[in-house]
Amino acid sequence: MTLYPKLIEQALATVIYPGTKKNLIESGMLADTPSINGMKVRIILVFPRNTDPFLQSTVKAAEAAIHYHISPDVEVTIQTEFKSAPRPSVEKLLPQVKNIIAVSSGKGGVGKSTVAANLAIALAKLGYKVGLLDTDIFGPSVPKMFGVEDARPNAVEKEGRDLIEPIVKYGVKILSIGFFVDPDTATLWRGGMATSALKQLIADADWGDLDYFVLDTPPGTSDIHLTLLQTLAITGAVIVSTPQKVALADARKGIDMYRNDKVNVPILGLVENMAWFTPAELPENKYYIFGKDGCKNLAKEMGCPLLAQIPIVQSICESGDAGEPAAVNVDSIVGQAFLNLAQAVVTTVNVRNKKLPKTKIVQVNNGKE
Repeated sequence: MTLYPKLIEQALATVIYPGTKKNLIESGMLADTPSINGMKVRIILVFPRNTDPFLQSTVKAAEAAIHYHISPDVEVTIQTEFKSAPRPSVEKLLPQVKNIIAVSSGKGGVGKSTVAANLAIALAKLGYKVGLLDTDIFGPSVPKMFGVEDARPNAVEKEGRDLIEPIVKYGVKILSIGFFVDPDTATLWRGGMATSALKQLIADADWGDLDYFVLDTPPGTSDIHLTLLQTLAITGAVIVSTPQKVALADARKGIDMYRNDKVNVPILGLVENMAWFTPAELPENKYYIFGKDGCKNLAKEMGCPLLAQIPIVQSICESGDAGEPAAVNVDSIVGQAFLNLAQAVVTTVNVRNKKLPKTKIVQVNNGKE
């Protein structure tokens, strides 16, 4: 006797699924073409959820139908899968998140990720519920900065959906593509793959109730930024730069991206990183290695607040590499600077929310932004 897929499907069409009052084929429960190897048959049935009350009886009925309509000699293996509830529409994503803050920079190497990580921790220190998403798909750094490179997020079921459970460290919920890829291997993805992964980290994660959702964005302006703008209503952007003229020129581009007529994300303010060097043994001394007040002057020119000037202290780099960002120790010079930054961000966000309407998600029309 020769088995073929149509024969199996005809047998399954005689089995009624009580949940829909239709047969298995009409109910769309056969996940794929039946796999046949001689007299061995493997099929996959998809149920609405793993707690389906009709699961066991339906599986037994499907096996009995194959034996009755084809042959009792058929060796049947039935696997079960479960439908996840559909992902909410973009407008309904993250309903419990109050404020979304994009930390951006025009160029790399200005310490943007350091600022984002420390801002998130400082906000948590102030008593807020905080999430941090590392949106740099090709160069994730948050896992290392938090000392959780070996962490692997679990899945949790919420309202019929399997969601990624963020890692929690220093009171901050964090997610990064770095948790899911080999840290020693380059991520060779096309733009579509990267943006799809980013959407999963946003929409398919259990972020829960957050006062502040901090986005550590990649340098420059790219597909990742556009995806964020098309997926989230960003409350405001914090622009990070160093005092050098070349960094400030790129910071202007970052500001322009958010102020674009089609984007309209408010600039909460600028952060001048590496503002001066202060030796640990001479905490009162300031050495302006990269120039003085570059960001302060740019903020005035662009009509933005200067939220903070963060000094260079050797411990910033050392603490980040060791997985304990400077903001963890609020008694240090830099820890206090980041705490002041967090307080400035809270104040600025409150003012922004009183004066301005909620940011709208960027819409795509005919493939053009």
